[in-house]
Amino acid sequence: MVNPILRIASRRSQLAMVQTHWVRDQLAKSHPDLEINIETMATQGDKILDVALAKIGDKGLFTKELEAQMLVNRADIAVHSLKDLPTNLPDGLILGCITKREDPADALIVNLKHRDKTLNTLPEGSIVGTSSLRRLAQLRHHFPHLIFKDIRGNVITRLEKLDSGEFDCLILAAAGLERLGLSNRIHEVISTSISLHAVGQGALGIECRNEDSEILDRLQVLKDTPTTQRCLAERAFLRELEGGCQVPIGVHTRIENNQLILTGMVASLDGKKMIRDERRGLCTDPEAIGISLAGSLRDQGAEEILKEIYSKI
Repeated sequence: MVNPILRIASRRSQLAMVQTHWVRDQLAKSHPDLEINIETMATQGDKILDVALAKIGDKGLFTKELEAQMLVNRADIAVHSLKDLPTNLPDGLILGCITKREDPADALIVNLKHRDKTLNTLPEGSIVGTSSLRRLAQLRHHFPHLIFKDIRGNVITRLEKLDSGEFDCLILAAAGLERLGLSNRIHEVISTSISLHAVGQGALGIECRNEDSEILDRLQVLKDTPTTQRCLAERAFLRELEGGCQVPIGVHTRIENNQLILTGMVASLDGKKMIRDERRGLCTDPEAIGISLAGSLRDQGAEEILKEIYSKI
């Protein structure tokens, strides 16, 4: 009998490949009968590197090409950084599994001349590299004396730009650095009192066709229930606000005694307006918590802030 074949679609970046190989290896351990192949490709977000992410567009910037492969039956699953996966998926596709989350925090990485500095002690006029409007808005709110400059490219390329002196520091996801074996470059993990992280940051989302029940069953060995509950609350919050991956919306979730606590934030691009609130509820109904929090922020003026942002990007 011929072994079943599972075809994985993945981006070609170093981080994407590390993540995809981890998924492949975990599936191979649990399903030794599977022959697993990886198909790599570049997405729109990988190809366009001279334009800020928010100006390219937001619908599937790093996922659309992978999804197309599944829809035409050239791939069976796609491995995504969950923060890149839109909350509304194409017809025929489903979020089949969410893996255990790495540290979702943002991290400060500095060049050598600032190795004795923290985010709080960086001198006025220091150049901070980030491609995220979420990070930009929150850091402008707390540190208006710093200069923020857009930076694109993969993690290694960004670190090279930092080390060459083009930037004084970078803000990157701690999880990506850890997965690449670069945790030694983390100078400071940024407190959630300063920067709430992106929806789904630190977790992987495995997407597949919704009718592939056998594949869905096989994927469940990768599922982490607490991470799934936290991320479903975060994604419901983002979806209700009709926000995309590239707008200044941040979250933080934690679980205490079967209670899920979700903190959410919406900020203006200049950081001068910021609305932040919290909701909690049972872990078993995470999406209701996200919907409730979105309603609270909307009542406090989040919709007006987001409309103003969309008119500018």
